[in-house]
Amino acid sequence: MGSLTEENYIKSIYSLSGETGEVSFTDLARKLEVKLPTVNSMVKKLAVKKMIVYAPYKGVKLTEKGKKEALSIIRKHRLAELFLVKVMGLGWEEVHDIAEQLEHVNSARFYDRMDELLNFPKADPHGEPIPDTDGKLPAKKRIALSEVAEGKTVKIIAVSVDEKPFLDLLNIKRIHIGDTITIQKREPFDGSLAILKSGHEIILSQQVTERLFVE
Repeated sequence: MGSLTEENYIKSIYSLSGETGEVSFTDLARKLEVKLPTVNSMVKKLAVKKMIVYAPYKGVKLTEKGKKEALSIIRKHRLAELFLVKVMGLGWEEVHDIAEQLEHVNSARFYDRMDELLNFPKADPHGEPIPDTDGKLPAKKRIALSEVAEGKTVKIIAVSVDEKPFLDLLNIKRIHIGDTITIQKREPFDGSLAILKSGHEIILSQQVTERLFVE
């Protein structure tokens, strides 16, 4: 690939692309916290490298080459997060920023060995799938906890937000990936849930339950 900045653009375009695959210049500038002229300049560079296609004043799309590069970066990031948690003993709330730096290490051997040491994991500490070496992602079969009916028992498998304040809150409430919980009651007024975990009742706001995924 190229510079650290180019890799950050590629990954950001992928994360913002959604169903249409297209990302506006404005959304990209907002995510990367840069000015529109800066985005415009970098987009032109990435287009020359055939990582993206774009139309002025419309949007940006990754090419197949760009998608493969984005998934390679994501693979490295998620493996690094898991290594920091499983091997180095760091909390899931503190590994994102470190992995942001490690994802730019340009060594296939480094990450292949990390994958091997972790016994070829399928998901990172936040439950997000880890792309394989061919850039393929396992299918996601999950729903938000906010959509689960009262009386159902489910298992927490992922979080959609890996920001420290959110994960700190989950730590306080002792909610982790792999927990089995039962939905006791939904509050009609604000959508909050009373859940039962290991015999203890925990109250979760709708803001939290929308960001927890279960199966």
